[in-house]
Amino acid sequence: MSKELNLVLKKYDLFAAQWTVLYCVHQHGEMTLTHIWKYLNVEAPTVTRTVNRLEVLGWLTTQEGQDRREKVVRLSTVAAAKFPDIEASIIRFENEFLQGLSNDEQELLKELLRKLDKEGKM
Repeated sequence: MSKELNLVLKKYDLFAAQWTVLYCVHQHGEMTLTHIWKYLNVEAPTVTRTVNRLEVLGWLTTQEGQDRREKVVRLSTVAAAKFPDIEASIIRFENEFLQGLSNDEQELLKELLRKLDKEGKM
């Protein structure tokens, strides 16, 4: 699934891991790096590298937080403008991906994913 998602994101010069960070920041607004890696349950160095790369590419902007060691991240104006188009592409991808499942199977999948998330395994 990640491989196919990367193909969808390729036209935006993004990868799935980068999209996850962008989506997280979009959903929560301004976030610190610490909040991002804790929310996504990803190692801090991985998030730092991803955020740095997205900043270089113009997707994110960062500024110093209250503590000089803290970095606050937000979507750039360019990213905010492009976000609806990318999100629509992702939704189309997800819908195509789920077409092979019945409605009952789709609901079961959603329920199982929610259960895994609540148990901290995702």
